[in-house]
Amino acid sequence: MARKLTPKQKKAADNFIKTGNKEQSLLAAGYSKSYARGNAHKMFANVSIKSYIDNRMKEIESAKIMDAKEAMELLSRIARGEETETVFVPLIDGSVSEEEKEADLKTRISAIKEIIKRYPNDDQLLQARLRNEIAKARIAEYQANQLAGSTGGDNHTILVDDIGDEANGDDK
Repeated sequence: MARKLTPKQKKAADNFIKTGNKEQSLLAAGYSKSYARGNAHKMFANVSIKSYIDNRMKEIESAKIMDAKEAMELLSRIARGEETETVFVPLIDGSVSEEEKEADLKTRISAIKEIIKRYPNDDQLLQARLRNEIAKARIAEYQANQLAGSTGGDNHTILVDDIGDEANGDDK
């Protein structure tokens, strides 16, 4: 088990995370110049200090990455018009005015679409399209089975109903 760091060691490790310089980190933490010069590599090879640095780096990295909940919250704020952005508006006298504005309708609709993509079971249009694709797959499978089952001498006629395509406006 790694032992607890002294306040000086912790300060040196935190400085190292910021700068990446071992000797300067020890100096900033209050160690003498001669100690820092001769022992920087030994200090940062210490299992407790290495473990502390590794754990802090993981915390820092995980804080930088947006999780799914945070992303959905942001998309929801944009869709509701609660999120603002800074825009620069040119004025007649040639100067520029800085203003806050909510997202335009196109951006809000885009945010709503992104939210809906994550909840496909609630989309009736998506469900209808899925049923249509399943039906097409079943027809294709049936046709393949019919053709595979023919013995060469038999003539088979397969009728395909194209009404579904005409209903969608695809006149061929």
